[in-house]
Amino acid sequence: MPLPIPELFSIDWPLSLVVVWLLIGGAGLLAPRNLAFVGKTLYPLGALVGLALAVVAFEALGEAPQTRVLVLGLPDLPFHLRLDSLSALFLLLLGGTSAGISIYAAGYLRSGEGTAPGLQCLEYHLFLASMALVLLADDAYAFMVAWESMAFSSFFLVTSDHRKPEIRRAGYLYLLIAHVGAIGILLSFGVLQSGGALSASNGVADYTFAHMRATDHDAFWASAAFGLAVFGFGAKAGLLPLHVWLPEAHPAAPSPVSAMMSGVMLKTAIYGILRVSFDLLHHPLWWWGVLVLALGLITALFGAVFSAVQSDMKRLLAYSSIENIGLLFVGIGLALTFRSFDMNTLAALALTAVLYHGLNHAAFKSLLFLCTGSVLHATRERSLGKLGGLIHHMPWVAWLALLGVLASAGLPPLNGFVSEWLLLQAFLFTPGLPHGYINMLIPVAAAAVALTAAIAGYAMVKFFGIVFLGQPREEKLTLAHDAGILERVGMSWLGILCILLGLFPVFVIDKLDAVTRPLLGAGLGEAVRAQGWLLLAPINADRASYEPLVFLLMIVAVVALTFLIVRRFWHGRVRRGAPWDCGFPLQTARMQDTAEGFGQPLRQVFEPFYRLTRELPTSFDKLPRYRMVVEDHFWYWLYLPVAHVADFGSRMVAFLQQGRISIYLLFSFVTLVVLLFLVRG
Repeated sequence: MPLPIPELFSIDWPLSLVVVWLLIGGAGLLAPRNLAFVGKTLYPLGALVGLALAVVAFEALGEAPQTRVLVLGLPDLPFHLRLDSLSALFLLLLGGTSAGISIYAAGYLRSGEGTAPGLQCLEYHLFLASMALVLLADDAYAFMVAWESMAFSSFFLVTSDHRKPEIRRAGYLYLLIAHVGAIGILLSFGVLQSGGALSASNGVADYTFAHMRATDHDAFWASAAFGLAVFGFGAKAGLLPLHVWLPEAHPAAPSPVSAMMSGVMLKTAIYGILRVSFDLLHHPLWWWGVLVLALGLITALFGAVFSAVQSDMKRLLAYSSIENIGLLFVGIGLALTFRSFDMNTLAALALTAVLYHGLNHAAFKSLLFLCTGSVLHATRERSLGKLGGLIHHMPWVAWLALLGVLASAGLPPLNGFVSEWLLLQAFLFTPGLPHGYINMLIPVAAAAVALTAAIAGYAMVKFFGIVFLGQPREEKLTLAHDAGILERVGMSWLGILCILLGLFPVFVIDKLDAVTRPLLGAGLGEAVRAQGWLLLAPINADRASYEPLVFLLMIVAVVALTFLIVRRFWHGRVRRGAPWDCGFPLQTARMQDTAEGFGQPLRQVFEPFYRLTRELPTSFDKLPRYRMVVEDHFWYWLYLPVAHVADFGSRMVAFLQQGRISIYLLFSFVTLVVLLFLVRG
């Protein structure tokens, strides 16, 4: 009798695909140094699994939640798993993004670059599988096991080139903050599990999310669980001041790993805070939203300002990721604020903007990190001061990078514009809230979001202009080669996602309705469907609307009309000549604007944000040199003092442990005297 085939939206499908990812990773150990087998067979198979996971997750959107219990782990502590619309959406993000990154990685791999290809394949697919299990976990035990597996596998990926001390330091910093955040998450689950009681009464079932969902937490313990969750998941997401690992780990990791961490792993933290805030906790307080909104605004502005002054490609993109994470937390804070006042339609608008921007950021930021990977392979440089003019030698990479840059800058009709526009609409549609201070905060927050978006666009112009336009700043750049076929396929897949998510927002928002309705009891699906698939009007077409396809057609029409007028009615022929050089024909690459010069205006305006160290030349220097280092104040305000305290404690412990029997006997004698004194007293 043939076995029944489960429905496509069944939880058995994603579980099976997770197992296949693990098998693919294990297969890498069969031939750990066989680059052809690992790169041309295993990674493309992993991409197909990711694509299949995206299809399964898409079908699960809007379906009834499904659960499974796996007899794994400790006795009487099985793994509880659950597939609902929220987890399905993030599985869709994971599968769709990983498909493009895995195909790119198949062409990106080179022999002799750090970890053996087969071992890196195991770590990579374990990373993918653990992220999927984080999204499927339905109890604290399974969640923490998957979360720690994700942290350790990504740590080994970050330190792939472990022979370099700076890469090892970046990996250890990442692992340290990941575990500090994990402690916060574990404590949050502990509070949610107990409901504030000193002892549990429901046995081992208390650690399940179903029990936490059914527990009615009072205001104090609910706030404690929420605060711990923000701390724990904020550490993984890069929320200020727990962001310092991100600009260190992303440049250290291989580019496909950087793309996966920024595009997908950061979203697992967003998933976690959404799961706790809107699913496990039922009645948010208004100040929760204000707190998250304020933290998000500070993080977004901080990330944008630091991104604009970077001179390293990957650090620029890393700080840009901090900016986008800040915007996601702004939307979450706004949704929590609306939810606390039972303004569920506006809460659905803000949450839709969050979910949409999560999808968008996964697509365009992964694309940009992959483009930097191709530039790194072609030039062996990631310093903006040593690049330039690569559009002539790497046209595929340049045009795909331009697509990612325009999407990241939030320009229509690409995807980044839609989600940022929705977030601003959530601010602009805000009526008078029943709290005076919040009414004062909302316009300031909206202005801060607009300022952040403008600075982010400035940083993206700098990134593309310095890397791809102008003249090569180094002679060796003339030997740069374009990306290979597999790299082009992976980047093109992510570029297509940027276009589709931008051109069909009504379809996307209709699908996101399956997530917002179970969490908030409201959604935008009916409102956007009523206007037709061409017009996006989240609340009311009379107040705000957007037609991406019409916008695209207008751009095409203007370009075509301009081309026709110039070719047919002006001079009718093509003339090529050198670009205008201000009357000076002997320009060189040294006369072009540098990365430091490009960011100088913002550096002067936002100078209090930076810790600047300048090395200025004098008139007596035989070899004059100008050097400036931009550092993060948080290193000196927070992390270095903590490191000094830890170092002092370690030296005190080392002093006590000198290995001399006389010292240990003296400690024992003093301890006995003190105890006798206390007992006598």
